[in-house]
Amino acid sequence: MINLEKFSKSIRFAAKGLVRVAEEEQNFRIELLAALLVLILMSVLGLEPAERAILVLAIILVLVLELMNSIFERMVDLLKPRIHHYVEDIKDIMAGSVLVASVGSILIGVLIFWPHLVRLFQQ
Repeated sequence: MINLEKFSKSIRFAAKGLVRVAEEEQNFRIELLAALLVLILMSVLGLEPAERAILVLAIILVLVLELMNSIFERMVDLLKPRIHHYVEDIKDIMAGSVLVASVGSILIGVLIFWPHLVRLFQQ
């Protein structure tokens, strides 16, 4: 049986973590703002369900990678610089993964939104 009290606690801890990252990480706040703008544009332009799903997946990918980047940074900072010079590399590589996902998501957004925006401005 599902213990609702434990589940509720887990949700509260997860929300606390999200709030902490939103308070401390500027990039996460920027990505949340970008996500909000994309969601608004999705509604205004009346995208197809498949287009909406792709955009939501792209948003989720970027946000999850940013959360993981925050986790890696905190974990690696515990070791820095006592353990190894790779600490800086690990942080840079993780940040690079967020950058790749962000650029990819922008490209996806352009590919999906462009025809709709062209149609809107041609009217």
